[in-house]
Amino acid sequence: MDMTLADNWWAIAVRGVAGVVFGAIALFWPPAAVVALVLLFGAYALVDGVFNLIAAFRAPRSGRPWGWLAFSGIVGVLAGVLTFFWPGLTALALVLVIGWWAIITGIAEIIAAIRLRKHIQHEWLLGVSGLLSIALGVLLLVRPGIGAITVAIWLGAYALLFGILLIALGFRLRKWGRSQRPGDRDLRGTPVPRPA
Repeated sequence: MDMTLADNWWAIAVRGVAGVVFGAIALFWPPAAVVALVLLFGAYALVDGVFNLIAAFRAPRSGRPWGWLAFSGIVGVLAGVLTFFWPGLTALALVLVIGWWAIITGIAEIIAAIRLRKHIQHEWLLGVSGLLSIALGVLLLVRPGIGAITVAIWLGAYALLFGILLIALGFRLRKWGRSQRPGDRDLRGTPVPRPA
């Protein structure tokens, strides 16, 4: 899983950039209608899901676990597609969809962070983004009656923080992946033994 993530660092960074863009739009230009929020969320969930599926399909080539990545990707794609086919969803239904999506995505990210802790430093970035996802999901499920503008602001703040954490993790994985090629060292600088 570690080299698969390092090889696909750009996908994690692109997910982060998508989160930052989505967060900035939602925070600084709150949608005036539920339809605008649905389309923004749908695009973000779809992009996030596609990149998770790409990572999941590449993982088996190197014998790495891929189940949680695939599951998270399928949930993201389904959430995105559903929002595009039913743009007239009520704010309540949208809040529930977003809440469950955030919880499932957060659990998958925490599991990935736990698996990475033995291989790289600062894996907590992915764990914190998972906790943020779960917190947002629980908050939305507990208070589903809030308005669409409030949801846009909450989602914007979440996506902005989540995106920044993923960008930092992506570049950290890129650095680690490059360190593995020439000198075969892990992120802590410890030499990795070569097979005999």
